[in-house]
Amino acid sequence: MAARASRKLISDYITKRAISSSVGSCRHCSSAAESSPKIPHFSKKGRLLTGATIGLVIAGGAYVSTVDEATFCGWLFSATKLVNPFFALLDAEFAHKLAVTAASRGWVPREKRPDPANLGLEVWGRKFSNPIGLAAGFDKNAEAVEGLLGMGFGFVEVGSVTPVPQEGNPKPRIFRLREEGAIINRCGFNSEGIVAVAKRLGAQHGKRKLDETSSTSPSSIEEVKHGGKAGPGILGVNLGKNKTSEDAAADYVQGVHTLSQYADYLVINVSSPNTPGLRMLQGRKQLKDLVKKIQAARDEMQWGEEGPPPLLVKIAPDLSREDLEDIAAVALALRLDGLIISNTTISRPDPVNKSPVSEEAGGLSGKPLFNLSTRILKEMYILTRGKIPLIGCGGISSGEDAYKKIRAGASLLQLYTAFAYGGPALIPQMKAELSECLERDGFKSILEAVGADCR
Repeated sequence: MAARASRKLISDYITKRAISSSVGSCRHCSSAAESSPKIPHFSKKGRLLTGATIGLVIAGGAYVSTVDEATFCGWLFSATKLVNPFFALLDAEFAHKLAVTAASRGWVPREKRPDPANLGLEVWGRKFSNPIGLAAGFDKNAEAVEGLLGMGFGFVEVGSVTPVPQEGNPKPRIFRLREEGAIINRCGFNSEGIVAVAKRLGAQHGKRKLDETSSTSPSSIEEVKHGGKAGPGILGVNLGKNKTSEDAAADYVQGVHTLSQYADYLVINVSSPNTPGLRMLQGRKQLKDLVKKIQAARDEMQWGEEGPPPLLVKIAPDLSREDLEDIAAVALALRLDGLIISNTTISRPDPVNKSPVSEEAGGLSGKPLFNLSTRILKEMYILTRGKIPLIGCGGISSGEDAYKKIRAGASLLQLYTAFAYGGPALIPQMKAELSECLERDGFKSILEAVGADCR
């Protein structure tokens, strides 16, 4: 065990050196655009953080030979907190790309410890080891699914994926509000397109099938069955439309035909504020017509015993009571498999409205969105009478936040902004906190607590 852990330690050391080198290269390339007094200050921070990281690795090397794998796994997740300051020094979009690259290359800790038993649940006939997932927008092009699932998420949603590649809106388009724990973005569905994403997911799916057929151990086979099409966790694919497309339904249908075979569930994104006219598709007639066409496209395909992937719709938090009633009516009438509540908001609640950054156009995510999205979640749970699984998304940054979403009606949860700020260490922390919340209030499982505040 010590030898195996030591090899992993060396790999992690090389990883951190590689990340440090990338940061250093970025700093060198951008120095011409910065004023000269800032360069030595920035470099000093980089050297101090690099030294601290290397020092921790060396200290961990001496310690690791005396601990078990679970303890070492916990140490690795905690150690990632030292890397977070690097990302804070970088441009927001470059930091995001670097994080995706790190996950795609396995430069992130891998969760070896089992999830708390009370966090496991089954939704749509699929088994989730825990309800905490990663929202769409982080891994837009399915580059890092394996690494992200390996960090301990119960599920990961990639996208939004558009039929034709598009650059999205002009940069800069991501703005941090660090003190508020928030982000404003106006990316505009920047996507490599469904062909590129299909190739990546197809390769991963093939590897998954190979692992299934080559597994000889009964315990290994059972473990594989408990996962999804992408591996140990569940994979969702979020579909979008191209900015210049005049036929939104055709764009979503094309996404279904190309990507649904690789997805454990599909999402129709009609709620991004950064694509002109997209939110108009949330109207009663428009949504009903759209969902019918997409369901028909999905159901006409050939499916095995497991059947077609569930179809969900992601809605905005900036909806009136009448809008919510219309969406609930459509969801119930067409037997929609689920709703994600919610996308980013165009509003600027306290304390964001006091920041100059709040004047930037785009959708707001993070802590200031929590109350608004949770209220919408609770209303939709009541309107759908608890008959449709809901995914709570918006402002979750702790296990207690996650628990409040569950009590408001969510069966599953999604993070984004909190993960961007907190990094991998946030995942096991939230799972432990959520498990404690359930035990505290006498719930033996997630499903027992769903909608508790609505009864």
